[in-house]
Amino acid sequence: MNGDDLRTRLATGEPVLMPGVWDAMSAKLVRRAGHQVAFLSGYSVSATLLGLPDFGYLTQGEMAEVARRVCGAAPDLMVIVDADTGYGNPLNTIRTVELWEAAGAAGMFLEDQTWPKKCGHMAGKVVVPREDWLAKLEAAVAHRTSLHITARTDARAALGLDEAIERARMALDLGVDAVFVEAPESRAELEQIADGLPDAVRVANMVEAGKTPLLTPAELHDLGFDLIVAPLGGLYAAVKALIGAYATLADKGTLRDDLHQLLSFDEFNALVDLDEHYEREERFR
Repeated sequence: MNGDDLRTRLATGEPVLMPGVWDAMSAKLVRRAGHQVAFLSGYSVSATLLGLPDFGYLTQGEMAEVARRVCGAAPDLMVIVDADTGYGNPLNTIRTVELWEAAGAAGMFLEDQTWPKKCGHMAGKVVVPREDWLAKLEAAVAHRTSLHITARTDARAALGLDEAIERARMALDLGVDAVFVEAPESRAELEQIADGLPDAVRVANMVEAGKTPLLTPAELHDLGFDLIVAPLGGLYAAVKALIGAYATLADKGTLRDDLHQLLSFDEFNALVDLDEHYEREERFR
């Protein structure tokens, strides 16, 4: 699935919800649940691959390899892959575009923070001058094949909402596919963003307990936002379940009396298509 598939999906006029994924299994589960689009979150990959916060530790190569695995595990899922700041200057950004397309990504988010960056809902963000970010966006647009490019600005926290909206306007002039003003703090600010960026595909980021009010896709569509990220709910749910299971093991030494909390052996094997692999093994025996 590529960027053209995502553009076709967005052209229907219906909001597109993108759950967050971080590995091959989470991608398979998102597709199994019926979603057509997912977001490979740098926050989630930093946590699950490195055990570190979204503080700029994740490298371009590490993210590209995870993207390859995710897209390979769910080939009929459109995956937008977080590209942080492009991992350097415009030349590095071109390399990022090439790696993302080679991995099978349908799209990328490219932001204007300084490197090392921080999660968009953390404190202490700093953004680069407009021209530095716009140069990277221009390079990305010029060198993509079909990659759907979202221009993300974190200027709302660093410089104010008016500056963020102006940066997004300038990004649209370069031919990006969508614009993303990160971390507005009220419904009124969402309305101001929509009013300031007419005739654009606008992104809303729904982080549970983040800075932006949690709204449904229908509510966001009514406000003018049709590309909707739900990047962390799956990760938080999975980690909470793991905490509970490991705590039970530490306390009891067994999950014998708590099997209701788990998938069965056969249920899990079905998720990884075990029967198909038995058939393949028999065919080539």
